[in-house]
Amino acid sequence: MRTVTPMPKLASNPFKKHQHSQCIRDALHSAEGLCKKNGFRLSNVRKRVLELIWESHQALGAYAILEQLGKEGVKPAPPTVYRALDFLLEAGLVHRINSLNAYIGCNHPKDSHHGSYFLICQHCHIVAEIHDKRIDEEVASLAERERFSISERALEISGTCQHCQETQHAR
Repeated sequence: MRTVTPMPKLASNPFKKHQHSQCIRDALHSAEGLCKKNGFRLSNVRKRVLELIWESHQALGAYAILEQLGKEGVKPAPPTVYRALDFLLEAGLVHRINSLNAYIGCNHPKDSHHGSYFLICQHCHIVAEIHDKRIDEEVASLAERERFSISERALEISGTCQHCQETQHAR
């Protein structure tokens, strides 16, 4: 009898159509609850930075956030945005995409996850977060075999999303 291995779970698949406004509301509601539970202060600046990050599933850099805040009439100094990003990272509300030097919202901030695995479209720059216990187990096994102590797990995979593939084929 053949065993079927489940596919990796995309937390909130930005490559497929979904209710994005609901996605943003859920993320902000979750962030507020998590901060309240942990005694963190989600200031207006921190909340707005998180909201800007969630407004698209594209990874967003600090200077893009500064630019958007400037368009809204708010002119914070760069350290203010960096402090907000540091807070959001530490609170587990966002992930840093190292290869892009940018940030995306965490789909499951309440859940502890061993690793962060991301699919990054090289064309539209949308990022999807993957949760897969098999990847966690394989990485742990490889590290153990090499007697390597893991301090952080992040895997960034670049490629082309289905939408961009279809757009390229249509040309």
